[in-house]
Amino acid sequence: MTPASADETADGARPKDAHDRPAPEGGSSMQRRYDRLFNTGGSRAVGAYLRERIYATFTGLAIILVIAGSDHEDADHALLALLFGVIGITIAGLVSDVVSHLAVEGEFPHGRDWIVLTRVAGGGLSTVAVPGGLLFLGWLEIIDLSTAISAAAIVYIVTLALIGWLAVRRSHARWWERVLALGILIGLGLLVIALQTLAKLV
Repeated sequence: MTPASADETADGARPKDAHDRPAPEGGSSMQRRYDRLFNTGGSRAVGAYLRERIYATFTGLAIILVIAGSDHEDADHALLALLFGVIGITIAGLVSDVVSHLAVEGEFPHGRDWIVLTRVAGGGLSTVAVPGGLLFLGWLEIIDLSTAISAAAIVYIVTLALIGWLAVRRSHARWWERVLALGILIGLGLLVIALQTLAKLV
């Protein structure tokens, strides 16, 4: 990820164009985080944030699907596998962002760069909150474990759909092009889920 400073002009002002504006305020909590991050780090920071959420969501969903297909579902194993998997992919993303910053800027991140980097990483970690909470309730036997796993999978699928919709909504394409783009994103998403699930089963 290239931090906000790379997007600024010599006098510190951000360039203004039709593709570098935040989406309207309000809406979902994801949209509000999206807007705050845009104000802090610009469009590239938002792109990195969405990318991190997509990586973490795919990882979490793949883990959930593997657990759901297991003959011996175990609550503590399911919860720890999900937590470690998402935390691992988030840390990997943070490290790659720091390395990218060093390579592009020639210096270690500091000040506002770290604010952007931690918010981007937080986007990945936040994907485990609701699914992890559901599995924790299953661990405590407050709800049935299989129900918790199914609900967690639904949460991840809805998250992916929402991310895709936010991305498509910001485009300037015609309505049918937006529908086509969303359909392609969904198809590619299903392919990624299938490949990740297969990799974990092999």
